[in-house]
Amino acid sequence: MKLLLDTHAFLWWIADDAHLPDSARTLLADDGNEVFLSVAVAWEILIKTALGRMSVSRSVESLIRDAVLDNQFLVLPIQLNHTLAVAELPPIHQDPFDRILVSQAICEELVIVTRDALIRDYGVPTAW
Repeated sequence: MKLLLDTHAFLWWIADDAHLPDSARTLLADDGNEVFLSVAVAWEILIKTALGRMSVSRSVESLIRDAVLDNQFLVLPIQLNHTLAVAELPPIHQDPFDRILVSQAICEELVIVTRDALIRDYGVPTAW
């Protein structure tokens, strides 16, 4: 299975946070699955920490770099087709980071690991 991490799933996975359900943990720990981290997630974390709306235990740059290496996440860049496909999405979610994740999941045929009900409303495959 090809999985795409939503921001909260990424943060809870790397922090071993109890908010991440066992079902999601099982999927992320399965070596048979490919786990993708969108650059949109890194961008969202950087922006929110810079604005003081989120805090992390060390520099965002090292946190993300180390998490990618330690977990063998595949980095998913934002491509032009991902961006253009956002225009085709209904106006369900107002968060631009979540909208690009939905678009990437559709374009790349990925399952989004998320608890966000609005993302599920797009009809994109999700896991939680």
